[in-house]
Amino acid sequence: MGKGYYTLTKITDWGPFITKLILPMPAEMKDGANDYAGSFSVYVERLDENGEILVLPKSWFEQDVKEPSRGYIPVTAAYPSDCEGNRKDSGAYVTLEMAYGPIYGLSSAISVRGDYNNYVISAYRITQTAALVSDDETVAGLVYDYPLGNSSVDAEGFLNGTSRFEKEPLNYGYFIPKAGGKRPLIVWLHGAGEGGLDATIAYTGNKVVRLASSEVQELFGGAYIYAPQCKTFWMDDGCGQISTSGNSIYVEALKAAIDEFVSDHDAIDRDRIYIGGDSNGGFMTMRMMIDYPDYFAAAFPVCEALLSEKISDEQIAKLAEKPIWFTHAKNDPVVVPQDFVVPTYERLMAAGAKDVHFTFWDKICDIHEGFVDEKGEPYEYFGHAAWIPMLNDDCKTDYDGNPVVYDGKEVSLLEWLALHRK
Repeated sequence: MGKGYYTLTKITDWGPFITKLILPMPAEMKDGANDYAGSFSVYVERLDENGEILVLPKSWFEQDVKEPSRGYIPVTAAYPSDCEGNRKDSGAYVTLEMAYGPIYGLSSAISVRGDYNNYVISAYRITQTAALVSDDETVAGLVYDYPLGNSSVDAEGFLNGTSRFEKEPLNYGYFIPKAGGKRPLIVWLHGAGEGGLDATIAYTGNKVVRLASSEVQELFGGAYIYAPQCKTFWMDDGCGQISTSGNSIYVEALKAAIDEFVSDHDAIDRDRIYIGGDSNGGFMTMRMMIDYPDYFAAAFPVCEALLSEKISDEQIAKLAEKPIWFTHAKNDPVVVPQDFVVPTYERLMAAGAKDVHFTFWDKICDIHEGFVDEKGEPYEYFGHAAWIPMLNDDCKTDYDGNPVVYDGKEVSLLEWLALHRK
């Protein structure tokens, strides 16, 4: 058996990736003294809970082409570091940065198995391919092949729990703000791929953790984050699968879970409870706004999947009185906007809505992670991924392309949200 290694997981716009390997060294290493990146090769096998190599689609766009999930990952940078992977002039560790992103699936910490995303076991074998020189000795022949631990700075502060509603308990993740006093609550409802039994997926499968970032927390003066998870789909009407009936078996359980969380945390401002989510969760956002119209201060459905024809004119009239900000992309192939958000938005405006907005993206391209495609161009995500600009607070324009103005000031979606109370 070789030596042990540490991993670091980063939560990105395209989900969680293992981006760094941290290697304990037998001697002190100095920055610039060696070609560290060229001195190691990294091989990984992605395994299921039984230790079997996963056989997965080659890429998101090649679902029918499946292959064993194993291979070599390029090392993009390497340097002496501390035990947390921070670069140092001299250190007892060497950190390897690996290629990651949409076109480097081997670095992903999750995979779709069955209906949902699941965390996988990434078993690395890191082999030293060139000698390293330190002040005291020459280091050669190192092999690292067992994990010592993983960390994720992005998810720090999040905890998991389970609601006490006996009829249908829901797992959930949550974040408690550092700021004292009465603080708002942001409820996030996950997409179809983040259901199941691991609540961690509900806030790390997409970059929901950004709602707990210092930038977003500052906007709200500190905010609780609550990310419940259903066992099947929010759009499950009793059939066990995604339904377009407009009904959900989880309405009562979700409301009970939110009520319970609010009751357990006296510092939550009951007049500043916001709800939003993507796709399957966008559907449930609309469902909750229809069924409990006076509970939430504002809503932010993303690529929402409630067919407009399933919303009555009476419900539209009630929704038109509520603050709602929609986000969608014109080229969404999964939830076609012309069947869902577009007619719903137009009906709301015709009903006299004064504080309903809609950012309608032409397409969703990377502008935050540095992800590129095979040609070196900024990576274009598939059109359903409208949660990416929403969570990054890039939504600033309305359906007509003009900036959204609230109280005489141009605002982004999250700025707008933070200004609302019942």
